[in-house]
Amino acid sequence: MPLKSLPVEEPTLNLTPMVDIVFLLIIFFMVGTQFAEMERSIDVQLPTVSSVTPLTGVPDAKVVDIHADGKIEYEGEEQSLETLQETLKTAQENYSGQAVVLRGDQRCAYQQIMNVIAVCKRAKIASISLANKPEQE
Repeated sequence: MPLKSLPVEEPTLNLTPMVDIVFLLIIFFMVGTQFAEMERSIDVQLPTVSSVTPLTGVPDAKVVDIHADGKIEYEGEEQSLETLQETLKTAQENYSGQAVVLRGDQRCAYQQIMNVIAVCKRAKIASISLANKPEQE
């Protein structure tokens, strides 16, 4: 007795979703180019300025140098811990995210670096970093 078998169905690839996506992309790019042309068609003469500075900008980090003998320098001027605190407090009031970089000599006392960090904390400076240089191989 012969066995009946169903004809084997060949798999087919449905291209309808791919064609739909291609048409949507074509429409998207056609509409996008229309907006760009409309913007270029507006005839506006912008004013020119001689010097351009941003209205708001992030100030550079303040650099505090601590020498081997314990001397503290801020922007090239020797300062005591009290005057440094007032200076940093003013800088923090002007910009709340003010950063400070401590550059301590490798031979200076660790206590002096900790004193300057404490001054920064009292001046409410949140971003304190310690400068270093990579060791030569």
